[in-house]
Amino acid sequence: MTANILVVEDEPAIQELLAFNIKQCGYRAIEAFDADGAWEHINHALPDLILLDWMLPGSSGVELARRLRADQRTHNIPIIMLTARTDEHDKILGLESGADDYITKPFSPRELMARIRAVLRRRAPQMSDEIVAAGGLELSPAMHRISANGAIIDLGPTEFRLLHFFMTHPERVYSRSQLLDQVWGDHVFVEERTVDVHIRRLRQALESSNLDRLVQTVRGSGYRFSCN
Repeated sequence: MTANILVVEDEPAIQELLAFNIKQCGYRAIEAFDADGAWEHINHALPDLILLDWMLPGSSGVELARRLRADQRTHNIPIIMLTARTDEHDKILGLESGADDYITKPFSPRELMARIRAVLRRRAPQMSDEIVAAGGLELSPAMHRISANGAIIDLGPTEFRLLHFFMTHPERVYSRSQLLDQVWGDHVFVEERTVDVHIRRLRQALESSNLDRLVQTVRGSGYRFSCN
């Protein structure tokens, strides 16, 4: 899955540089120049990560980060704060506002991209291109390939995303609505029973390897991926 990164930066030259490097790494850059513009994008669809400048016209990056963390819909979005402030007090303030990481200007694009990848691995592992292995399954996001006990299996794009999410979030139970938000996106409006259809297709694809048992139904709650 390609991560959508919202870049909130009011200086056009820096915005352009950030967007270029993000696209070079295979991610999609969404541009906003202030907090109001950022919220317009967020209200349309949740980004997978926000790269947030501290000094913005109107509402500051710190204020926006606090607002994001206080909102139930947005409180889990990873945030990297970008700023020219270098004092330890300012770094602490940025992190306490809800940022997952903090990088100062001037910055190395390579370092910034490394930090983006690290935060995505930690906070949104289903957006990483790293190979995931569990319970006899091996999934390669970059190659869009899945093997079950060494045999290649064929999955549709939705089932692939669903399995990738499950494998990167094992053991936890997810409701249908949570899976819709995480796999389909919170801006996509489909019936919750659609999840059941794709779970059934996923299990059918795993049956030949006797691994359909990994995708478990938790009665009254939802589904989970478990190797136990």
